[in-house]
Amino acid sequence: MVNETILAVIIAFAVSAALCPVVIPFLHRLKFGQQVRDDGPQAHLKKQGTPTMGGLIILTGIVISSLFYIRSYPKIIPVLFVTVGFGIIGFLDDYIKIVMKRSEGLKPGQKLLGQIVITGIFAYYLITSGEVGTSMLIPFSRAVFGKRYYLELGWFFIPALFFIVLGTDNGVNFTDGLDGLCTSVTILVATFFTVVAIGESSGISPITGAVVGSLLGFLLFNVYPARVFMGDTGSLALGGFVASSAFMMRMPVFIAIVGLIYLVEVLSVIIQITYFKKTGGKRFFKMAPIHHHFELCGWPETKVVAIFSIITAILCLIAYLGL
Repeated sequence: MVNETILAVIIAFAVSAALCPVVIPFLHRLKFGQQVRDDGPQAHLKKQGTPTMGGLIILTGIVISSLFYIRSYPKIIPVLFVTVGFGIIGFLDDYIKIVMKRSEGLKPGQKLLGQIVITGIFAYYLITSGEVGTSMLIPFSRAVFGKRYYLELGWFFIPALFFIVLGTDNGVNFTDGLDGLCTSVTILVATFFTVVAIGESSGISPITGAVVGSLLGFLLFNVYPARVFMGDTGSLALGGFVASSAFMMRMPVFIAIVGLIYLVEVLSVIIQITYFKKTGGKRFFKMAPIHHHFELCGWPETKVVAIFSIITAILCLIAYLGL
C-alpha cells in the first residue's frame, strides 16, 4: 500500500504541475479573473483579474490518479464522489459569478441543497454498506484508557454527519483567502490522513495521497504571488475531501484538531456577524475571516500563511498521538 500511495502522489503532482502552465493562460483568455472586494485589504487590489477556478486543475489531478486505483481500492469511490460532487457545486458557483457576472453566484439555498443531496448520498453509503458504521473514534482514548474507544451515535449519527460535513466544507471555503493558505493547510491535513490511512490499512490512502500530490503541483503556481486561485471549485471540493476521508476512517472528531484553522475561520465569521448585529454596526475583528484581521494588523500574507501552516503541522502531530 505504501508504494501505491507514493505513486498516487507522484501521478497527481505530475498532472497538476503539468496542467497549470497550460490552463492558466487559457483561463486568462477566457477572462475567468478573480473579482476583489473593494472593502477588503488594499493590498489585494493588485490580485484583480488573477485567474480563478484553478480547482479544476486540482480535481483533474485527483481524479486521474485515483482512477488507477479504483478497482483495487473501492473505498476511495465514496471519497471521490463527495470531493467531485462538492467541486461541481463550487464550479457552478464560480461560473455564475465570473462568467454570468452574478456577484452572488449560486443562491445560498441552491448551494445548500446541492451539499445536502451529496451528503445524504454519502450518509446512505456509510449506514448501509457495512464498511464503516456509525461510530467515531474518541481522540486520546488509547493514551488515557489503554485501548481505543469509539462513540456509537446511532440515529444521532445522521445529524452529526450533516453538521460536520457542511461545517468543514464552509470552513475550508473561508480559509481560501490568501495566496497559498488553503492549499498549504490542506496539504498538511491530507498528509496526516494519508499517513493514518496507510497505517490503518483503511483502503483510501491512494486518494488521500492523490490530494497531497495534486495540491503540491498546484502550490507551485498558487504560492505568493499567486498566478492562479482555486476558487470555490477547489475549496468546496477540498472541504468535501477532508470530511469524507475523516468519516471513512471513523475519525471525524479529529477534524477539530487537524482542521482547527478551518474551525477558527468559520467561528471568526460567525462572531463578526453576531457582534455586528448585536452592537449596531461595531466589528469584533478588523475583518473576517480571521486571516484578513491579521493582514490588517500589519502581517504580510506570507507570514499569515506560514504561521497557520506551522500551527496545522503541530496539530497534525498532536492528533497522531491521539490515535
